[in-house]
Amino acid sequence: MKSILLLLLIVISFSSCSDYQKVLKDDEIAPKYELAKSMYDKGLEKGKSKYFTKAIRLFDQILPQYKGKPSGETVSYMNANSHYLSGDYFLSGYLFERFSKSYPNSEKAEEAHYKSAVSYYEVSPIFSKDQEDTQTAMTKLQFYINTYPDGEFFEESNSKIQELSLKIEKKYYEISKLYNHTERYKAAIESFDNYILKFPGTKFREQAFFYKFESAYLLAINSITMLVPERIAEAQTYYEDYSKYYTGTKLSEQALIYAKDIEERTNTQTEL
Repeated sequence: MKSILLLLLIVISFSSCSDYQKVLKDDEIAPKYELAKSMYDKGLEKGKSKYFTKAIRLFDQILPQYKGKPSGETVSYMNANSHYLSGDYFLSGYLFERFSKSYPNSEKAEEAHYKSAVSYYEVSPIFSKDQEDTQTAMTKLQFYINTYPDGEFFEESNSKIQELSLKIEKKYYEISKLYNHTERYKAAIESFDNYILKFPGTKFREQAFFYKFESAYLLAINSITMLVPERIAEAQTYYEDYSKYYTGTKLSEQALIYAKDIEERTNTQTEL
């Protein structure tokens, strides 16, 4: 009995594939639309990307024929959503953007704006790589928030913007920190200055103030003799900036060690 059932499933499967290939190769538009919609609906029902992939192949063939027609909106949406739900975010971002421009009054326009933004969010790389897609995602999510302040996806959009903002912050922070670790102290000081101005509420604020001070301190003590006094004095002002906000932390303990050394060097210079 099990063998018979298995054989029947195989036969049905081959028959289904054969029917799909037949419609795919046929010139008739209507059967392609019906099968594409069937595959799309089955993908929604079963949550499997293979059905969306099949639907996409059919949508690609019939989209030009539906351009400018009333049903063109439905076909365009299903095609974009098929790419989105199958994880093809590079293309779904573009397709949803095109949909929202082609059908600005559609009841799906809000969803299209959001999913276009989320598509770029999904392809946003790790912080150490180029953040062009991250910036695009943030711009699109902010556009959604501005356009739909009471929208269905308002909270999700805010949350995603915060997540992406942190990624951008971390990238700039790590660049500044790299200058410090590679002993490019002047570049580090300038970079941390810009970072603090650009991201005043950053979670890396203490680290930025500390490494700015540390860079100035290390630059000073490794300078030629004639430059040491001026640079030591500058480092002292950076310590004062840091200590106004941060005490009792692990970094503040290290900062205090540097500060005491600065005091000793300053006193020695005064005595001389």
